[in-house]
Amino acid sequence: MAWFFQYLRELVNHLRMRLDNHPSNRRLSSNKKILMKRNLAYAMIVMLIAVASCSFTNKSFENNDDKDKLLLELITYVLEKGHYDPKDIDDDFSVSVFEDFIDVIDPTKRYFIEEDIMEFEQYKFQIDDQIKNTEISFFNIVYDRLMQRMGEAKGIYKEVLETPFDYSQEETINIKYSEEAFAASKQDLKERWRKQLKYATLGTYDSKMTLDRSIASNGSSGAKDMVEVNVQKNLPTEKNMDVPVLTSAEAEKSSRQSTKKTLDEFFDFVDDMQRKDWFVQYINTIVDEFDPHTFYFAPDEKEKFDTSMSGKYQGIGARLQKKPTGAKIVDIISGGPVWRDQRLEVGDEIVKVGQKGEDPIDIVGMRLDDAIKMIKGEEGTVVLLTVRKIDGSLDVVELTRDTVELEESFAKSANIIKEDKKYGLIHLPKFYVNFEDYGERNAASDVAKEVERLKEEGAEGLILDLRDNGGGSLKTVVEMAGLFIKDGPVVQVRSSGEGKEVYDDKDERIQWDGPLVILVNELSASASEILAAAMQDYKRAIVIGSKQTFGKGTVQNVIPLDNIVRSNEHGDLGAIKLTTQKFYRINGGSTQLEGVKSDVVVPDRYSYIDLGERDQSNPLKWDKISPADYVPWEGNINYEETIANSKKRMAEHPQIKLIEENAQWIKSESDETTISLKYDTYRDEVDKDKEKSNYFKKIAEYDSKLNFKSLKYEQSLFTQDSVLREKRDRWHKNLAKDVYVEEAINVLQDLQMNNIKKDHSKLASVKG
Repeated sequence: MAWFFQYLRELVNHLRMRLDNHPSNRRLSSNKKILMKRNLAYAMIVMLIAVASCSFTNKSFENNDDKDKLLLELITYVLEKGHYDPKDIDDDFSVSVFEDFIDVIDPTKRYFIEEDIMEFEQYKFQIDDQIKNTEISFFNIVYDRLMQRMGEAKGIYKEVLETPFDYSQEETINIKYSEEAFAASKQDLKERWRKQLKYATLGTYDSKMTLDRSIASNGSSGAKDMVEVNVQKNLPTEKNMDVPVLTSAEAEKSSRQSTKKTLDEFFDFVDDMQRKDWFVQYINTIVDEFDPHTFYFAPDEKEKFDTSMSGKYQGIGARLQKKPTGAKIVDIISGGPVWRDQRLEVGDEIVKVGQKGEDPIDIVGMRLDDAIKMIKGEEGTVVLLTVRKIDGSLDVVELTRDTVELEESFAKSANIIKEDKKYGLIHLPKFYVNFEDYGERNAASDVAKEVERLKEEGAEGLILDLRDNGGGSLKTVVEMAGLFIKDGPVVQVRSSGEGKEVYDDKDERIQWDGPLVILVNELSASASEILAAAMQDYKRAIVIGSKQTFGKGTVQNVIPLDNIVRSNEHGDLGAIKLTTQKFYRINGGSTQLEGVKSDVVVPDRYSYIDLGERDQSNPLKWDKISPADYVPWEGNINYEETIANSKKRMAEHPQIKLIEENAQWIKSESDETTISLKYDTYRDEVDKDKEKSNYFKKIAEYDSKLNFKSLKYEQSLFTQDSVLREKRDRWHKNLAKDVYVEEAINVLQDLQMNNIKKDHSKLASVKG
């Protein structure tokens, strides 16, 4: 088979040479060549993988695990032949899969006991051999034992919850479960369940006691106030108005009943899960060992992926990530229920989900898919979310589900007026593109239109806001960079085992030749990092933001597995998202792990939170290649001096000092994983956290005194679209509180342009 792969590689290289040298193709634009080269590289992957169809269709299996074994063989083959940096499937790999799979299915260590783990360990160094031989006995024994232990757990939690919890007792729990050993015996396991259930119930107990104190002090109006400030919504809102004062014993009993109902419903979900659902988790444990962005989509997950690409769904408008302690909010969609409500933010963790009129269900330890099913729902229905805030406090947020449209994923701009001068800001949430029709709408052409509109309205400087931008189309990055430079390389890309490709802007026209600032943060990733890095290397823009960006310097392709198998009797096999390439900036350094380091580093509340690629599992390493041939921008006279002045201002700014203090406090709170189960101690800590949290609320009260206005074309739309007006008003209000935007304006004011070096004859004009 090796000769065949070598033949394919030589064939593709030959085709690339023909593409570059054929007379008919010399007139192709640089971007068209880039796309054709990428298609050839992708075609090679598909061709390499497709060869396996002979093996896949001819191998026979003799038991009911046929589909699982076929899937395992397919995926490991794709990984070994198509991944950018394939790992050796050896004993070390086996150990990692062993440890990670156990952690995935029992993150809180409340099912397996030591004797189970000891039995499983016979496979610790055999999983690699099983993968190669398409054997799944390790999965089978773990799955069978998990089903057994989960069945036993149903009896354990019911027994534990029959006995009242003593909240006057001095005891603690460590909620960093990864530091805990597995229970030594079933009796120890029962004790672990007791502590975890006591902790789960404590928050509900505190809510009931807090509401009771308010009622006792203020009467029924107190209950109403508590509802309005969202302290207690575990009960239906209409009932909160007339809730009788409960004794401590009554509140404790009611809290246990609520916890029991939560677990009853959780195990109902578990009972609905099929063996194939657990096998997908096993497959993705194997896949995740290669890198955090390679992922297997089961058929239903692939359908969800395709649906998400349509840009419309019903829910709360937030993207979630599974954590051992809940479902973490990693992104908030503009215009959605979460965005409109304003009480939730990135970093908050959802720990319970309730439906209107029902007790909430604990989702800690639950599959993310199952949690999302509970959170999503029909437009107009209500969901109650118990949330652990980023500062450690607990809150209950009521949201009305809605149809979430991703129109706010498009570029938008605003005028900024300071004194007698006007500046422009363009916010770009992602580098979007319509892959079926690139010319219909894409990030590069939209930004070009916004730049032109801002120029027409008199902008003297430009801010490009890439904060929270997770990336997108590479082609749009190259074209967008070309709006700000005369010509030259933008990014370097390397495929596995091949030389680098340099993606150039060959259009000498410049859309914007004035002062430029790029804003980034820890969530600026992938394509955002490419653009920021290029502008930084050219010294075309000053980058302001976090110490570094996310650090995702890899490219993925989605490959349907059905396309590989010549004949398939097992139905839809899903798809795999595969890392196939790596980005490098034009100075030769990779953006992987290190991201882009800001010219002016300013703290934000995420400064010490684990958000970047370096905090993901099994990230690819940082490396460097030879730099591209480029000439730095000579349009700025005082580039270094401006950076130095900005750093000095930020170091002395009281708002920045307050933000830094808040970030450090949030870090200290997240590091505190030992929780008291004595109510008085717990309550004292809650009060202290609430007081500290209230202290930092003044961050949101900051006023930069800058004036923000929509562009003329957008103002004309407000008469017909009141929602758009509301969105822009909200955006402008938040921008006025944004100290980073304020500093960006200061930098634009400081930058002195070298008009001698400007070539106004090359200034582009795009009509929108």
